[in-house]
Amino acid sequence: MVRLVRVTTPRARARAQTMSDILRIAREHLATGGASALSLRAVARDLGVVSSAVYRYVRSRDELLTLLVVDGYDALGDAVDAALADAVDDPVERLRITARAVHTWALAEPAWYGLLFGTPVPGYTAPAERTVIPGTRVILTLVRIIAEAHARQLLTRPAVDPPVSSTLSRDFTRIRDEFDMDLPDWALARALTVWCTLFGAVSFDVFDMYGGDTFTDRGQVFELHIAALESLLGA
Repeated sequence: MVRLVRVTTPRARARAQTMSDILRIAREHLATGGASALSLRAVARDLGVVSSAVYRYVRSRDELLTLLVVDGYDALGDAVDAALADAVDDPVERLRITARAVHTWALAEPAWYGLLFGTPVPGYTAPAERTVIPGTRVILTLVRIIAEAHARQLLTRPAVDPPVSSTLSRDFTRIRDEFDMDLPDWALARALTVWCTLFGAVSFDVFDMYGGDTFTDRGQVFELHIAALESLLGA
């Protein structure tokens, strides 16, 4: 068998290292000043080069934000994948592990999480062609876990189906076709609620929306949310 060996030149390695340094410094600025204050000039200053040198790697502030967004989604997705790697073959337990992994990553990277799920950056729109695939990694993981739970008949169908309009039902059909999964409308409606509730609960914690003195043990509060997610799902 002939193996293709990727040859990395010193110049390519140096370029990759510079890009890594740019993104590292940008994440530091994101943590201290927020996304709105992100500046290529400030990144160049901390990198110890003139701003024109940075522009050879990153064309604009928006390009830098996009790189941070993609890296953030991938970092979150990697954290979830790592947490699930050795998890038991139980969809409900895998749902719990996914929720905890999202929560843990978000608390460790609050500024990065804020860029992905917080207040939009004025004047910036993330390009869908670059961000949708990484941005849906965790969502797709959640839906596949829920689909597996449904396939194993672990979900209890509601006594009354949720009010899914014909328009929303068409959306659900498109989602089923796109991700090749077999979930009825009522289960997809629950999956939608679980997704939104999970990230809402995480955001409450990351952005300190409870207030500093309300709860002594935030971890226990999040476990209550996980139990509620299971109830919402009908598991």
